[in-house]
Amino acid sequence: MSTTERSGLRSWLLPVAPAFPEPITDAKERRAVKLELVLVFGITLGLSGARSLLSLVDSLLRPVPLAQQQAQLNVPQAAASLLDLLQQLLNALQLVGWGGLGLYLLWRAGLKVRDLGLDRRRPGFDALVTLGIAAVIGIPGLGLYFLSYHLGFSLAVQPSTLGDTWWRPIALTLSAFGNAFAEEVLVIGYLLTRLRQLGVRENASLFGAAVLRGSYHLYQGFGGFVGNLVMGLVFGRVWQKTNRLWPLVAAHTLFDVVSFVGYSLLKGHISWLP
Repeated sequence: MSTTERSGLRSWLLPVAPAFPEPITDAKERRAVKLELVLVFGITLGLSGARSLLSLVDSLLRPVPLAQQQAQLNVPQAAASLLDLLQQLLNALQLVGWGGLGLYLLWRAGLKVRDLGLDRRRPGFDALVTLGIAAVIGIPGLGLYFLSYHLGFSLAVQPSTLGDTWWRPIALTLSAFGNAFAEEVLVIGYLLTRLRQLGVRENASLFGAAVLRGSYHLYQGFGGFVGNLVMGLVFGRVWQKTNRLWPLVAAHTLFDVVSFVGYSLLKGHISWLP
């Protein structure tokens, strides 16, 4: 391995925090940021992680093996079709609102969305990164889930139990985007930026964010945690090195659209689907 290759590998394994944003040194402001982190994640994905952990414990305490239990994601919310559609749209809107909260708090702190990579400066690069992530994470991720499921470490995840309505693909696509936007903005853009401002090292921030991502997927079983932990490590490092958030949102949306819409179309036609 050449010196250049070793240097490049080292920069990926041991990255140095960028000069911007500058670390916060004022003690009062640091306390405010820490409290902000607790409040934001206490009402969003951190709370989801706690609930997910309790759900997994409940599943483990049941006499039925994990693989014989079900975890349903997009489920009907009302008996009337129109009301159900509105409920699904509100759920997606809530997720977008969570991401918007993170962006707003960073904006109040003097950062812009372009500082996180949510702009249109590099569409070609963003498209290539999106396809690369989809190839590296998408298929292996599905393989890891099915392996974990058949080994008995995961529940049978049903991405959608919505009825066969005209609006089902629309609702599932919006749900996919909502999940992607909330997770990537909060867990990557917002959290990693705030941890940089607190002086936390890049690798420690990366691991903490990845554990958080895995935690709110614990309801799916151990496979869901491990798979999303790995996804968090890859996504976080890509952002730390490229400072582009759109590819992560796009790739995550693509994963979920394939899972949600694909499952709803193939369920009942393929015997090995849970």
